[in-house]
Amino acid sequence: MKNNLQLYNSLSRQKEKFQPIHEGHIGMYVCGPTVYSDVHIGNCRTFVSFDVIYRYLLHSGYKVRYVRNITDVGHLEGDADSNAEDKIAKKARLEQLEPMEIVQKYMNGFHEMMDLFNTLKPSIEPRATGHIPEQIEMVQEIIDNGFAYEKNGSVYFDTLKFADAKGVYGKLSGRKIEDLMSESRDNLKNQSEKNHPSDFAIWIKAAPEHIMRWSSPWSIGFPGWHLECSVMSTKYLGKTFDIHGGGNDLKFPHHENEVAQNWGSCDCAPANYWLHTNMLLMNGKKMSKSDNNSITPNQLLTGDSEHISKGYSPMVLRFFMLQSYYRKTLDLTDKALLAAETGYKRLMEANQHLQEMTHPGNGTAGNLDKEINELIEAAYANMDDDFNTPRALASLFELVSKSNSLKGGQLSFNDITAETLTRLQATFKTFIFDIFGLKDETQAGGSEDGKNISNGLMEMILDMRLQARTNKDWGTSDKIRDGLKALNIQVKDGKDGATWSVG
Repeated sequence: MKNNLQLYNSLSRQKEKFQPIHEGHIGMYVCGPTVYSDVHIGNCRTFVSFDVIYRYLLHSGYKVRYVRNITDVGHLEGDADSNAEDKIAKKARLEQLEPMEIVQKYMNGFHEMMDLFNTLKPSIEPRATGHIPEQIEMVQEIIDNGFAYEKNGSVYFDTLKFADAKGVYGKLSGRKIEDLMSESRDNLKNQSEKNHPSDFAIWIKAAPEHIMRWSSPWSIGFPGWHLECSVMSTKYLGKTFDIHGGGNDLKFPHHENEVAQNWGSCDCAPANYWLHTNMLLMNGKKMSKSDNNSITPNQLLTGDSEHISKGYSPMVLRFFMLQSYYRKTLDLTDKALLAAETGYKRLMEANQHLQEMTHPGNGTAGNLDKEINELIEAAYANMDDDFNTPRALASLFELVSKSNSLKGGQLSFNDITAETLTRLQATFKTFIFDIFGLKDETQAGGSEDGKNISNGLMEMILDMRLQARTNKDWGTSDKIRDGLKALNIQVKDGKDGATWSVG
């Protein structure tokens, strides 16, 4: 197995040659969603980025165990340790539902959105509530090792003692204990329980009205948010594994506290390489509902937003995300989406023409052979350079120009061998469909690579419309119907549900 892969490691703040712990095998953990609301488009960018990383590792010949968790308890409002409500419990209270109803509803929605974006399912998708005993066990290990203390039924991680003993706290995020002290003062209500403001809860005593609660040696309560990822990553990947990923916003406090918990329980680092995606901006600014500068994935699909001129297909949105290096910010604008749509269609059309080409059989190796093979190698080299998708795409588009020139007669088949043409055709299919995870939505009919209308896609769109109608959100419902009509898709409502047809 050829391994030229270089990863930017957030822990060392530099690119490093990737060396798996076990040759040919990779353990990768990515922090998944907290399922109390619809998934944010910024989170979609993170999961699409790691889907491409997962796909490329598989294509490179590795056997990958990809673990992505579901947070269904412990994530508090404001990410504060106490005097805050669990996000799922709060939503359950507001909607007068059981917490697990909330979890199931938004977990289903998350999976549907991931299917729309054509992301591969992880190898294991553990849930925090399914690992309470293991989390209690890790809390006890941290206490036994002297890095946690109990106060009034809650257990806190002792950051000062840990920092003095191990010298690794703050290494991932670049924060210092002195800085953390001032950042913690916005949560003063419960600071009296802590030895130091930077200490964080790993077990929280439940208030009487708290509806998600478990028995523990310290109190009836629930685990801290950071604990679940320490437990579930190491349970399924080992005490130290290869890659830990997530959004840049999780670097502190979530990932920093994960590192501390793992060192505190087993005296070992959780992951050798930490990968972080950057944020998705909108019109050059951070997304914010209060500033009317935000958009949901559903709005991007339906066009039901003042910020965009039309709805965009899932594959156009995925292609748009691929145009930016995962570590860089990505600015979502209507102009950029329109350009992505044009680029996506150009790539798909070029592939269709390329796959239809047949070699006359009289070519000899020449300059075109050399150029094409160099561009193919460049595409792989760019992916090996920390999964640089925009540069890999640029190499593909240079190949598009060569392919179009062959089709148009500007270049001659005399300058390319049948072997190189076959390699070019295979490389295009591999990159577009297997590595980048795109589908061809430009073709009608039923090709396996994708089509303009697929039963699965339509089923999900109609389900979104049904949900809007159930919520009496007639504007969204009509927007979906009208958008489909513009694509020459007719929707009819009947007693057995909605049906669709073309024309």
